Amino acid sequence: MTRAGAVWTSVVAGLAVFVLLIVFFIQNQDQVRVRFLGLDGNVPLALALLIAAVGGGIIVALAGGIRILQLRVTARRSRRTSGN
Repeated sequence: MTRAGAVWTSVVAGLAVFVLLIVFFIQNQDQVRVRFLGLDGNVPLALALLIAAVGGGIIVALAGGIRILQLRVTARRSRRTSGN
């Protein structure tokens, strides 16, 4: 696949996900009560779920980033000891 083909495929996939998110938001407009760390309020169900999903993604990305840094440090130390 060429780069242009890969970009085109990515754009189409992104648009499909965007359309599905719009449908999800339209179908889940019911207000729900949310309590978190002393905060209390009513928000649309779709927004509450989206915030929870993004928060989970951030946690996973942070954990993965920390692990990558650990592996880089280990690899750097290994190269230093084997290079001597």
